[in-house]
Amino acid sequence: MASRCWRWWGWSAWPRTRPPPAGSTPSFRHHLSTQEKTLQICVVGSGPAGFYTAQHLLKHPQAHVDIYEKQPVPFGLVRFGVAPDHPEVKNVINTFTQTAHSGRCAFWGNVEVGRDVTVPELREAYHAVVLSYGAEDHRALEIPGEELPGVCSARAFVGWYNGLPENRELEPDLSGDTAVILGQGNVALDVARILLTPPEHLERTDITKAALGVLRQSRVKTVWLVGRRGPLQVAFTIKELREMIQLPGARPILDPADFLGLQDKIKEVPRPRKRLTELLLRTATEKPGPEEAARRASASRAWGLRFFRSPQQVLPSPDGRRAAGVRLAVTRLEVSLMFPKDTSFPGLCHPSTPAWCCPHSPQQGVGEATRAVPTGDMEDLPCGLVLSSVGYKSRPVDPSVPFDSKLGVIPNVEGRVMDVPGLYCSGWVKRGPTGVIATTMTDSFLTGQMLLQDLKAGLLPSGPRPGYAAIQALLSSRGVRPVSFSDWEKLDAEEVARGQGTGKPREKLVDPQEMLRLLGH
Repeated sequence: MASRCWRWWGWSAWPRTRPPPAGSTPSFRHHLSTQEKTLQICVVGSGPAGFYTAQHLLKHPQAHVDIYEKQPVPFGLVRFGVAPDHPEVKNVINTFTQTAHSGRCAFWGNVEVGRDVTVPELREAYHAVVLSYGAEDHRALEIPGEELPGVCSARAFVGWYNGLPENRELEPDLSGDTAVILGQGNVALDVARILLTPPEHLERTDITKAALGVLRQSRVKTVWLVGRRGPLQVAFTIKELREMIQLPGARPILDPADFLGLQDKIKEVPRPRKRLTELLLRTATEKPGPEEAARRASASRAWGLRFFRSPQQVLPSPDGRRAAGVRLAVTRLEVSLMFPKDTSFPGLCHPSTPAWCCPHSPQQGVGEATRAVPTGDMEDLPCGLVLSSVGYKSRPVDPSVPFDSKLGVIPNVEGRVMDVPGLYCSGWVKRGPTGVIATTMTDSFLTGQMLLQDLKAGLLPSGPRPGYAAIQALLSSRGVRPVSFSDWEKLDAEEVARGQGTGKPREKLVDPQEMLRLLGH
């Protein structure tokens, strides 16, 4: 198998320690067609994981990478997840655009794998398939009242203000004065910040026109972010916390009692966690200077962190037609066991996540694992909007692909899908919805590296594969019109043109049918 595979790649692919096979001459290589020598790879998903995987694979001089995306537009969570007031994070799009412009890379949007084309069909057309489609769903609260109007996932809310087509008709009710966000991660802080930011500060961002109109009419004055555990276990990072503390027109509400004894506990925690907790501690317990005190006194909006509270029920309004509050169980932390550094928490984090960096290992480096246990006390928190921010999760893409529904990942070893040779995964569907874009880059490069190692070891199919030519015929027979990267650049130009009139970087197109009409599809 290995010799056939190496012979197929021509002289350049032969290991230096082995001679080319008898009869394989430069003239033989010269007469091979380009298609016969091309390593055909397809990547499913055009977010950071997909593009970074493609970027690494293109280091192989004979690789051609096709990127399939179910949306008509590329870039995944960079476009639909990054907050509109964080434009600097979106600069990575420039890198992805360079990759897409490679003569050996193609983007095919408006193609939903699992519906328009199956994974077995892709595997038949390509030498290798990489699944990088991310986490398209949210974790349910699984409490009574979750289905009431006035309750939605933070993921859907983020998709709504960022122009994700499936969330464009969300219409959140912001007529109440209080919103409750269940969760204390970066997504929760993003949502709180967007709810409380003065609308005029968002006018020059790429937030959608519809979302900005609703936020201008918002009556939300207070946002509570609720967590089951304490200040040492928050999942957000210091950058996002600092933005909230300095948010124009808003003041923080932190109970100093939640921080008693914390100064001694943070001495041994890793530096990032220590700096984060110290900032919380200062904000909660120290008297602000005159300028900051005046700013807080004049603030018309507020946000607060409610620690040691676990949601038990979404409370209905008197007529039962919508959410009117959340019933919370008061909790306390219970120290369970001492865990070594290589311990993971199955069912909470990906098995490869060690205890010292697992968000579910609350002391994070102290060596103690604690969990929130109910004290028996309850309290009700009235509100008009409940946003669930307890995590994203991936969905299975195709019956032929193994999927761990408990962990929400594709079972894999270093990106190699278990028991399915030639099938790989990267990003959140590989490791779970954790980390930032840089984490995904490293993770995706590793998957690409494993794939190329398997190629070198002769573990991928030998002989030519048709690649997109075969898939194009299937899609055409099924009435699917793919969107190319040059098509996307036409849509991009249209969005930028629409935004210029109001001073925005772009006005996002949110209706896939309008996008296809603009392209003449």
